[in-house]
Amino acid sequence: MFLFVFTFFQKHAAALVLAAAVGLPLVSGLAAAVLAGLDAAAWVALASQPQAAPALWLSLYTGVAASALALAGTGLLLAISYGTPRWTRLLGRLPAMLALPHAAFAMGLLLLIAPAGWLVRGGVALVSPLDAWLGLGLALDAPPAWQSTQDPWGLGLIAVLALKEIPFLLWTAAAQLQRPDLARRLALELRLAHTLGYSAHGAWWRVAWPPLRTRLQAPVLAVLVYSLTVVDVALLAGPSTPPTLAVLAWQWLQDADPARNAMGAAAAWLLASVVAMLALAGLLAQRYGRGWAAARWTRGVAHHTRQTASPFNRALLRIAQTRGTGALANLLPAVYTAIALALALGSAMGVWPFPGLWPQAWTWLAWYAVADSAHVIWTTLALALASSAAALLWTVAWLECAPRAWQRRLRGLLYLPLLLPAVLWALGLHRLALAWGLDGDVKGLWLAHTLCVLPYVLLSLQGPYGGFDGRLQAVAASLGRTRWAFVWRIKWPLLRAALAASFAVGFAVSVAQYLPTLYVGAGRFATASTEAVALAAGGQRSLMAAFAALQWLLPALVFGLAAWVGRARRQQAATHPAVA
Repeated sequence: MFLFVFTFFQKHAAALVLAAAVGLPLVSGLAAAVLAGLDAAAWVALASQPQAAPALWLSLYTGVAASALALAGTGLLLAISYGTPRWTRLLGRLPAMLALPHAAFAMGLLLLIAPAGWLVRGGVALVSPLDAWLGLGLALDAPPAWQSTQDPWGLGLIAVLALKEIPFLLWTAAAQLQRPDLARRLALELRLAHTLGYSAHGAWWRVAWPPLRTRLQAPVLAVLVYSLTVVDVALLAGPSTPPTLAVLAWQWLQDADPARNAMGAAAAWLLASVVAMLALAGLLAQRYGRGWAAARWTRGVAHHTRQTASPFNRALLRIAQTRGTGALANLLPAVYTAIALALALGSAMGVWPFPGLWPQAWTWLAWYAVADSAHVIWTTLALALASSAAALLWTVAWLECAPRAWQRRLRGLLYLPLLLPAVLWALGLHRLALAWGLDGDVKGLWLAHTLCVLPYVLLSLQGPYGGFDGRLQAVAASLGRTRWAFVWRIKWPLLRAALAASFAVGFAVSVAQYLPTLYVGAGRFATASTEAVALAAGGQRSLMAAFAALQWLLPALVFGLAAWVGRARRQQAATHPAVA
């Protein structure tokens, strides 16, 4: 028995150390969060709280609607662009979209669609000449009274979450589609479907989408959890009377009263329970509805409509398909471009009376204030670089050293920060930092950011890593190369683009962290995210836009650097084919 244990430890020592290094703080944080939710009096108080039920319903329907729209939008964009030049262009634009944090995206959208925002002012500028000519009384002298932001129905929150999660799902789908085994199989199956009479769109939905959707279970669940439990975006774009349950839980956890603090923990666990039930319902629907879906999606092509349609109608249909799909494929990048421009222009605007399309004066005072807050920039950069580098190193070591069985069994634990509500996970991290004496300490803040970043890095890297052609290692071994020589000289250089992209994803996630920075940092550390959300509650729109733009510029620079690193490898391979 001792010999077996010794042999097992010697063989899997690296995997054991790696699992312990991450598993210990993850389990400790989960245990601290569990202990915080065991107060029976807090659950009774939560049940009698009049705001709890409306807030829960608001969280439920906005989160589910945003996740469903994000998944549907991802499938639609893939259907109209995969295998065409549009897909290549969309992939090239994804890093810039991913670099824009959720809070900054929400602030940019608010600058666009607010009653005194750019879209309303642009509409007034277009209507005013016609109104002056016809005298219809359509021109506005004051902002309209409608609620386009923080509306009571949560439509603005749904729009922000759905539009922001589509690039993430496209990114994870691209990681799966770039696997050689899946790419070859889908190419053969799509070609076969085309020979059976299916159109390109019909073949995609019936052949390619079902297996890809199954592979996107973990990312979709992460999107659902985030949409149901987000706090900073709900503070910016969500309703306030009542707010979502995540915002209520955050407000109660901020209270100095222990009873309300415990009620906040109970509300966070209620959100976690709802997420778990939704995930279980989705898995059961997928398992027991697979036969119905297969029968529904493989009934064949109805040719009679195409045969009975007139040549004119067939031509109109062909034009609508070609031009309409191109417009849809360009719609998402256009929205992100408009939001980036709104942030850039908003950060430099001075006095801006309504209904003027442009401010009366432009000023750089907001950026001067950002430059004076150099400590905020350096804190954001240092945390993002340190946490993303640590997460990438751990992920690469884990994927190299841990057996496949270990990776499958511990996947749920490693994805814990994605599966728990953000406010609950921040609470567990705070209790963990208090227990370990790291509260308000830079080491505790680095640990919290690393644990939040790690699941995203693992999620973005395991697809390319798992799809790496193992035959190359056999060839290297036949030439007398050791495993580590193969990894260092062949595998990692070929995965350079994926490694750099995973690092950039981790950097962007760290820059966007709001709750862990507030809780574990104990208010002693200011980052671009905390400053932007704090300024959104005030009236300094230009300063808010400047910090929101800073939230986007820092990850955008890292994504650009990651793209250059990956492109450098491809150019080297093209210049020296023997090296590739």
